[in-house]
Amino acid sequence: MTVEATTERVLRLLALLQRRRSWTAADLAAELGVTDRCVRRDVQRLRTLGYPVQAVSGVGGGYQLGAGTRLPPLLLDDEEAIATAVSLRLASGGTIAGAGEAALRALAKLDQVMPSRLRAEVRAVHGATETLMGPVAEIGAELLVTLARACRDAVRVRFTYAGRDGGGRERTVEPVRMVTTGRRWYLMAWDVDRDDWRTFRLDRMGAAVATTWRFRAREHPDPVAYVQRSVTEAPYRYLARVRVHAQPDRVRALVPPQVGRVEDDRDGWCVLVVGGESLDWLAAHLARLDHEMEVLEPPELREAFGRLARRLAVLAGGPSEPSGQWRSA
Repeated sequence: MTVEATTERVLRLLALLQRRRSWTAADLAAELGVTDRCVRRDVQRLRTLGYPVQAVSGVGGGYQLGAGTRLPPLLLDDEEAIATAVSLRLASGGTIAGAGEAALRALAKLDQVMPSRLRAEVRAVHGATETLMGPVAEIGAELLVTLARACRDAVRVRFTYAGRDGGGRERTVEPVRMVTTGRRWYLMAWDVDRDDWRTFRLDRMGAAVATTWRFRAREHPDPVAYVQRSVTEAPYRYLARVRVHAQPDRVRALVPPQVGRVEDDRDGWCVLVVGGESLDWLAAHLARLDHEMEVLEPPELREAFGRLARRLAVLAGGPSEPSGQWRSA
């Protein structure tokens, strides 16, 4: 018998062992069309490969696949592969806390070996499924997989990137990590043309292609902190810093990471950094925190708080003077 035939039979044996908990040697032999002795040899081949196949003696005994010290490769049939891929796509979108990055890595591995006919089935299921969430920027799974592989394999990626003016420019980057805020996906990467680290929104990317150019990993900032700083500060006209009389974890629970950054300060206080296009908008949103706070910068934010206080006083039908809860540093 050829090596190819033996390998195919061993893989069929593995699939049978994964299908149900226990098999007798006679049942396995009948399924495979071989002798009991051949089954024993193939079981030993699986054990050599690291699969913990256990032999159970006595009435009702047989072979069963046990748990080992590491996870061996799994064989999935078509239905199992589709179900797994759909579940991983949902998890990679952030619907399962803490599982997004791992799900994306697993999805990249599965997508790499999945036949095209099954990819079409996965896309059909995914396209017919809606998740009840707030407004989010939709990202194609193909783009996520392309970038995940590029991060894993340390290869450059080319794509067109739509700027705020609507124009698209070609960019070449060395990707490090993708970060999701729950509403949007971002890529932290080294911009080859600008010779610096950059953050890119995935919903602005187009025609992304992983090249064959491998790069040597660079020393880089923490991806999560870098992306958070970029999305909370860089895009806005005004950057406000206020000291809040509350524990940092309390403020983080009130302010999403894509909106503001919370820094530890002295006991019982923290510093909130938040950006906005309007000082009046910043004052209104900061007032919703309902905590005592001090304005650190910019000074003009104090005037915006004064205008807000006077408007609220007029609406309430009371005096137009600020209440004094807001004070300068």
